[in-house]
Amino acid sequence: MAKVKQVKGQAKFQVTGGQATPAPPVGTSLGKFGINLGQFVSQFNERTREFMGIPIPVVVTVYDDRSFEFITKSPPASALLKMAAGCAKGAGVPNKDKVGKVTKKQLLEIVKKKEDVLNSTDPERAARMIEGTARSMGIVVEG
Repeated sequence: MAKVKQVKGQAKFQVTGGQATPAPPVGTSLGKFGINLGQFVSQFNERTREFMGIPIPVVVTVYDDRSFEFITKSPPASALLKMAAGCAKGAGVPNKDKVGKVTKKQLLEIVKKKEDVLNSTDPERAARMIEGTARSMGIVVEG
């Protein structure tokens, strides 16, 4: 009879897609579980190569035999908005400073990428949620 693996722990963190290294945050989050960091880094980089340079949230489950599995989630809305607006970071004072512009079409593309994690099934409501994130970053939504 197959022995069921016991979960030793779980770690959640964000790593830049396709550019993970055993250094922090990967090393500090997973080192305490004693897993093979090189193996995790190579698997993560392979799975997230298409998101090169974008932060990707990841949830790693570690088992008592030091094996692991991980789930990658969609990039944060703020990272997708910064990419769409072409700005390096959000505004320090978003109600006064504006750092970029996005169109409604770009907003709907972001909603499509995030639809599995947004808590709205209506695309218009989801777009308003992403629009609120844009406003709080100092990004103007046109259209």
